[in-house]
Amino acid sequence: MTRWLAPWALREPPFSKEVTDNDLWVPSSRAGAVDRLVETCHDRGHALLVGEPGVGKTCVLRALRHRLPKDGFRLTYCHNVTLGRRDFYRHVCLALGLTPSATAAAVFYAISTHVAELGQDKVHPVLLIDEAHLLHQDVLEHLHIMANYEWDSRALLSIILVGLPETKQRLALAKNRSLWSRIHTRVALPEATPGDTAEYIAHRLRRAGCEREVFNSDSIALIHEQSQGRLRDTDRIATDALKLAARRKLRVIDRELIARVMGDADYEDD
Repeated sequence: MTRWLAPWALREPPFSKEVTDNDLWVPSSRAGAVDRLVETCHDRGHALLVGEPGVGKTCVLRALRHRLPKDGFRLTYCHNVTLGRRDFYRHVCLALGLTPSATAAAVFYAISTHVAELGQDKVHPVLLIDEAHLLHQDVLEHLHIMANYEWDSRALLSIILVGLPETKQRLALAKNRSLWSRIHTRVALPEATPGDTAEYIAHRLRRAGCEREVFNSDSIALIHEQSQGRLRDTDRIATDALKLAARRKLRVIDRELIARVMGDADYEDD
C-alpha cells in the first residue's frame, strides 16, 4: 500500500527501480565517465568500465544509451556471459536478430557479415557485455578477433566490457594481451561520495513530486555510511525511513530515525 506517500506530497514511490532514461540520475562525479564512453563509441573504439557492485555502472550504461543517437548506433546488451564460446556467439546472434548457425565459425561469420552490412548503412554497432568478470576464458581469447576488422584498419564494432574490478586484472594477463591492447578507454568508477548520496536522494524525491527537504544532512550522512554509497541499499533505507516517518507523522527525517530503521526491520509498513 502507498498511503505513506501523501505526507510527503509524493506522486509515486521515489526510490522505485522503474525509472526511464530521461529521468535517470547520473551524479556529477560520473558525468566524465559517460562522456568518455560516448566519445569512444563515436571514435569506434573499445572500452572497459569497472566498479564495485552498486556504484552506478548500470546508470552509466543507461546514460550512454540515452546519449547515442539511434540513427547512427545500434546497441546490443549482453548479460548472459556464463556460456561457452559457441553459445555466447549464438546469444549475440539472437540479440542482433540473426538466426544462429550450428558451429562457432558459422556463427562468427554471420555476426561479422551482419555488422559489416550495418557499417555500410552508416550504423555503428556497440556490444555491451555486462558481468564481464564472468566471461569464460575461451570467449575472452576470441573477442579480440571481433575487436578488429580488415587488417586492423577498420573497427568491426565497439565492444564495451562492464564488470567488477577483477575484470581488469584478468584482461591484463599475458594470455589476454591481444584484446587488452585494443581497449584504449579504461574507466574505473570509484566509491560514491556523501555528496553523491545527497544529490541522488534529492533528485529522486524531486522526480516523484517532493520539492522540500525531507532528509536532513545528518540522516543522509548515516544513509551513506550504512549503504557505502550503493544505490540499491540507499533505495531500501530511504524508502523504509519515509514509511516509518509517515507513521510517526514526522516532517523531517533525522539521524535517529535512520538508526531506528537500520536497527529494527520488523516494524509494520502501512
